[in-house]
Amino acid sequence: MFSLKPHVPMNPRRLWWCPTGPLAFLPLHAAGIYGLNETCAPSSCLSNFAISSYTPTVSSLLVRVNDSADVQPVPPSKLLIISQPNTPGRSPIPCTTKEIDAIWKIIGANPSDCLRLEAEAATVTRVKLEMASHSSIHFACHASQDVKAPLMSGFYLHDGRLELMEIMKLRVTHSELAFLSACQTSTGDEKLSEEAVHLAAGMLAVGYRGVVATMWSIKDKYGPVVAESFYEYLMNKATPGKPRLDTANAAHALHHAIQCIREQVGDTERGLLTWVPYVHFGY
Repeated sequence: MFSLKPHVPMNPRRLWWCPTGPLAFLPLHAAGIYGLNETCAPSSCLSNFAISSYTPTVSSLLVRVNDSADVQPVPPSKLLIISQPNTPGRSPIPCTTKEIDAIWKIIGANPSDCLRLEAEAATVTRVKLEMASHSSIHFACHASQDVKAPLMSGFYLHDGRLELMEIMKLRVTHSELAFLSACQTSTGDEKLSEEAVHLAAGMLAVGYRGVVATMWSIKDKYGPVVAESFYEYLMNKATPGKPRLDTANAAHALHHAIQCIREQVGDTERGLLTWVPYVHFGY
């Protein structure tokens, strides 16, 4: 198996995909020539040339670009971490605890920068309250998508489901990053292939600048690995002497995390199912 360098190339190109129709269900960011032996070089994958992001519509991307040109200073990002390893009525996902432990250690466990809510502490009411005062959020839990009523899609918390409709009512100042570490948070509906009816698009509509999501089910054991590499990259890119999250580099951070996981699992069929689902939406 070939070896990959687990870091972003010096000057990778940045691409935004706005797929429509059947293309909306394809992992365009993972396009490449793959083989089952050493004859297929790592440069055969698009991921080795470019950093990919997706956008539900071109107009929504233009809004983000215009917002980024605003010279007004943006306060450092405050991160809210949600974990539900044993949600009532849902299957256990024990590695979510390892996931938020890794993030907590990286951020520095500074109460002014980061708040973690897990198990019974992560109620619908409490999460909504804290979202209003945190510019970024990390969900490590189950989620569901309602293709008939997209605004009813949501995240399963300890005492119920937090739906997009309720999130859209919140007043979040300077919404920055939403990391949706849950299954199928960017999966569309084949009957509505021309419309963005998934949680990732919904969080963009709420106002978050960037969203990390998944195209299909992800493996619980690798969630902590991806999250750890992702947040380490963001912290390393922070201003020297001021270790605060630099969420503007979210797309680069996900690219870095995926390259790291590819180094571990390779590009076999099993390996592809591990890293291909992760995608970045927004600017």
